[in-house]
Amino acid sequence: MSDRRMTRRATAALTAPQLAGDETAIVVGTPGVKPTTVAATTTPGTATTAAAGTPAATTTPGTAASTRGKKNAVFKMIVERKIKVVTEQHNINKPAVNEGFPMKEWTVEVYVLDQDGKEKPARCFTKAVYHLHPSFENPVQTFMEPPFKCTNEGWGEFEMSIDLFTTEKGGKQTILHDLNFAAAQYENVHTMTFKNPSQALQQILRETGPLPSDEERKIKKADGGKKKKTFDVEKMADGLIKLGEDDLLQVIQMIHDHKDDSTYIQNNIDAGEFSVDLYTLPDSLLKMLWDLLLKQGVVVA
Repeated sequence: MSDRRMTRRATAALTAPQLAGDETAIVVGTPGVKPTTVAATTTPGTATTAAAGTPAATTTPGTAASTRGKKNAVFKMIVERKIKVVTEQHNINKPAVNEGFPMKEWTVEVYVLDQDGKEKPARCFTKAVYHLHPSFENPVQTFMEPPFKCTNEGWGEFEMSIDLFTTEKGGKQTILHDLNFAAAQYENVHTMTFKNPSQALQQILRETGPLPSDEERKIKKADGGKKKKTFDVEKMADGLIKLGEDDLLQVIQMIHDHKDDSTYIQNNIDAGEFSVDLYTLPDSLLKMLWDLLLKQGVVVA
């Protein structure tokens, strides 16, 4: 990194408008390998399990920590979308705060890409909170309408974070964004995951592409109802929440043993979390899980 860039990053004496304050929300993590123990409870409709190699809260040599009795859930729908962050900057006719560093006006906007890669309003988010360099007069700036346009003036480059909120519980996702002046305009694309979106959010997400459940409905319609299923994915998701530790570990092992190439699972080793999109499981595996839930009495046929 050049001295010029380091200087810009070290002190970005900038000006900023007065905007609404920040809010925080719990972020639910992601998922994918066989766990060793079951982790703490999350909100209904989400699942977290301690992944292999993740330190347990309390352990004794030769034994695994137990959180028996705590309820857990498995994600029943996982939707991915590409989020584009667009930055524009140009020199402005104002006296330089530091010699050799012209004053700039810069703007950052957030969009979602549809399945064809076209920009669409990021209506899947209800607000965006920008965390700027602390030298700003107002370093935390909140915007409530797409494209969540954040415009400021200054001379320094720095890394900011952008919190994007949905109306869902745990619906905050954070993007790290490098503000730099190497180009007049540049774009960065990030992949974001929406877990168990509400019906309202599902409708918004459909504006930029199909959902996993949409594909399942197409298959069912094409089959003409010839292959009548004896299980209900919605009931299955609710039933998985009620399982104890041993049964939940059995479920995760079954998923790993019988998943196919289309199965969507995620693993966050650092967070020790596992999740799966039930809509992407093969019918044979869904039937096995359904039978297990019936046997344990947590669902009714």
